[in-house]
Amino acid sequence: MPQRFKPSPLTPPTARSWRIHYRSTTADGRPNVVSGTVIVPPGRRTGPRPLLTYAVGTVGLADQCAPSRTFPTGRTREGTLVQQALDRGWAVAVTDYEGLGTPGVHTYTVGRSAGHAVLDAARAALRLPEAGLAADAPIGVMGYSQGGQASSWAAELHASYAPELRVRGIATGGVPQDLLAVAAHNEGRAGSGLVVMAAIGQDAAFPELALDRYLNARGRLQRRIAENQCVELASGTWPFGRFDAITHTNPLTRPDWVRRLDQSRLGRTAPQAPVFLYHGSADTLIPYWSGTGLRDEWRSRGADVTFTTLPLKHVPGAYGGAPLAMAWLADRFRTGTGASGGTSGR
Repeated sequence: MPQRFKPSPLTPPTARSWRIHYRSTTADGRPNVVSGTVIVPPGRRTGPRPLLTYAVGTVGLADQCAPSRTFPTGRTREGTLVQQALDRGWAVAVTDYEGLGTPGVHTYTVGRSAGHAVLDAARAALRLPEAGLAADAPIGVMGYSQGGQASSWAAELHASYAPELRVRGIATGGVPQDLLAVAAHNEGRAGSGLVVMAAIGQDAAFPELALDRYLNARGRLQRRIAENQCVELASGTWPFGRFDAITHTNPLTRPDWVRRLDQSRLGRTAPQAPVFLYHGSADTLIPYWSGTGLRDEWRSRGADVTFTTLPLKHVPGAYGGAPLAMAWLADRFRTGTGASGGTSGR
């Protein structure tokens, strides 16, 4: 049974909220269990209530950081963005992703696993009797940063993995298209701690990578910190670091690591639903070329991509882009069609 909890101060006071556990699929195709949250705002609607399956950005690897743990106390970092969807009368499903809030280590940055979790959160919400959602409810997908990777993977997997879902559109921003390229960009920069977290996430999904075999004493300490803290400490305790300072041999250069990281690369499959893709031109964490590269690859494969440039850095881009993304999704819900936008935008 889903666990009902009192909504946080950020949600409408009469909204109904549940913490759920649902079946999903690992990157290698094995069944797993993922936790998440479903929130339904008050009020009646004409026609099926839209459902937004929302993928949060990086919160950390520790279970206490999971959105389903922080929603009841109002500490969910993107709670104000989720509230924008609730204010529009949409139901929202928020996945915790694999291994975050459930046993095991969070498979941070493993794209296929995250895409499965986002799509299966929508399936779970539709099948939750208490939520009262129609089986044919129009669905939107949204996420930024880690959530941008997850929502983009959901876009690429939708047709093959969850074709029954009536996805009207995907709004995705700050997307790390190529993990190896983004890791190289962050070597010695402020985002170096996130690269360590990503290595831990890949190792959690693919134990044969044997990350511990490469770590020195400082690396093992950083791993313990990352696995037990939320993102502020997990990444902030190793800023401007270089991978060779925490390893005997840099695993990111090894063929098995390169192969697994390349499996999370986006752009090889065109989303069937239309996409609103946005990225900050001043983003120094996930550089602008990551967003334009994904745009170009999707368009070359025939995808319907509306691209928007934001004159912002990474974190401000999440908040600056959200109202535009929500308005675009609202239009997809209102018209009932995805054929809008095409190759517009810069």
